[in-house]
Amino acid sequence: MSDKNRLRRARLVRRGLLYSLALALLILVLGGVGFWVLDPRVHTLADGLWLAFTTAATVGYGDIVPTTHLSRAFSVIVVLLGLAVLSLVTASLAAVFVDQEVEVEERQIERDLLREIGALREEVRALRAEVNAQAAHVSPHAGATAPSGLQRCPRSRFPEVLPRTPAPTGRSAL
Repeated sequence: MSDKNRLRRARLVRRGLLYSLALALLILVLGGVGFWVLDPRVHTLADGLWLAFTTAATVGYGDIVPTTHLSRAFSVIVVLLGLAVLSLVTASLAAVFVDQEVEVEERQIERDLLREIGALREEVRALRAEVNAQAAHVSPHAGATAPSGLQRCPRSRFPEVLPRTPAPTGRSAL
């Protein structure tokens, strides 16, 4: 994966986390205001926010409870929204950690592939030197001709001579 795609993916994951946190905060604030307006026993906005938090988190300490039918119905909505949004926040946090782990793994695979490519290039250099050395030892004066595999092969022809190998499917044990 290119660096541009990695950055884009990381930005999207972080943006998703920020959006889900903002949505959770919005639901808690609206829930707090709703409880403050709907329930006569919730005297302050702080009490409404506390009730919204304990309701959304399904903790229910019991110190402040909805008392009217309307505030109880509202608490059902806050519970459902709270569960959904808190699940979304949890999933977004997990996505951040998974994305970091995937990036570390991709970088390790990239390092392994670069190391393997370097080893293959070195092997091709050694084989080229061996082929050229063997071709130089063949004596054209003795009436023998060099087999086609031992003739001097210029570097520009190696892509034609060597078959293309598919990319490795797994990591090699280098």
